[in-house]
Amino acid sequence: MLLRLAWRNIWRNKKRTLITVVSIAFAVILSSIMRSMQLGSYERMIDNSVRFLTGYIQVHKKGYWDDQVLDNSFAPAPGLLDSLENIPHVEAAVPRLESFALASYGTQTKGAMIIGMEPERENYLTGVGDKIVEGAMPDMNEDQVLIGKGLADYLNLRVADTIVLISQGYHGVNAAGKYAVSGLLEFGLPELTNQVIFMPLPAARYFYGAEGLLTAAAIVTDHPKYVPGIMERAVNLIDPETREIMDWRTMVPELIQSIEIDNISGIIMLLMLYVIIGFGMFGTFLMMTTERLYEFGVLLSVGMRRFRIQLVVFLEIVMLSFIAVLAGFALSLPLISYLHHHPVSMSDEYRDAFEKFGLEPVYVFSIQPVVFTSQAWVVFFMALLLSAYPLYKIGRLQPVAAMRAGR
Repeated sequence: MLLRLAWRNIWRNKKRTLITVVSIAFAVILSSIMRSMQLGSYERMIDNSVRFLTGYIQVHKKGYWDDQVLDNSFAPAPGLLDSLENIPHVEAAVPRLESFALASYGTQTKGAMIIGMEPERENYLTGVGDKIVEGAMPDMNEDQVLIGKGLADYLNLRVADTIVLISQGYHGVNAAGKYAVSGLLEFGLPELTNQVIFMPLPAARYFYGAEGLLTAAAIVTDHPKYVPGIMERAVNLIDPETREIMDWRTMVPELIQSIEIDNISGIIMLLMLYVIIGFGMFGTFLMMTTERLYEFGVLLSVGMRRFRIQLVVFLEIVMLSFIAVLAGFALSLPLISYLHHHPVSMSDEYRDAFEKFGLEPVYVFSIQPVVFTSQAWVVFFMALLLSAYPLYKIGRLQPVAAMRAGR
């Protein structure tokens, strides 16, 4: 009976109910968008660093990570890459031969990062084929290269031009060569676009005099949660005396630390938002209580027990909060989903500033379930907590004074 009475009371004043539902739903939407943007930026930072630089898991020579030079490359055991790819949830084992070289065209010269790769497997890691903005992917056995568009602009070269590379090869041999540019690349990370050169693995091995060698084999998984299980299986495929296997958290600890520090500031901002939202919700509950003082006074004067009135009001707030949270959830889900699939690009004035720090100039939104559920629960419990005011007000209410104040 009390549930039915509470339900009818909600819809007795539709305007008041609408104001309350809209205020709580807006709180859910606003907090969800803020948290989604924060988590989305972390996901993009991790994805950029992991996919473009290290891979989620990496197999390399023992000691290579502390001294990343070409002399610490290794010869993979026959069938190692295929064995790694047979592990459940592994999309690809990507071979790489990485080093640096001096890139020159005409009178322009700049240092560049050379990545020797197998085009088909490299697509699983960096999606290099989708990043080509001009030209085409070189064949595996061609002496051609893909160059980051930023580097190409600096050197004033275009597709079909010839770039000169000079470096030091394996065990100090001289490395020099001329390569036709087959295509230009543009990545989300400006620092990569401004210095990267992708070269077919056979050409890179010949250039550096490192026949049959790799600096690392990067393992790509379909979800980061599978990394521990993959590592347990992969460690049985390598010689622990000469090889080591590392996950992305071990390889980029500074990224984890920066995210944790930024997350603290984000939580503080979110708490400030909750305080503002809480005042708004408190205002609606205050309005609900003040408008019904005469009603509460009459109910008390005819003998209705005080705790029953409090229970009915509490049920009303629970129902209102539940409806509002569901509405906020239903409205924020398609909005954030759209923003997730259509990241918001920054204006030119902010773009340059972000690119100077090596950050992608876009607002990225996360669609992790926790974005919606956590905000919905927090706002719902905030509403329940703020319901203490009307319950306290009813507990101290005097019938005659309430009817006079409510007229």
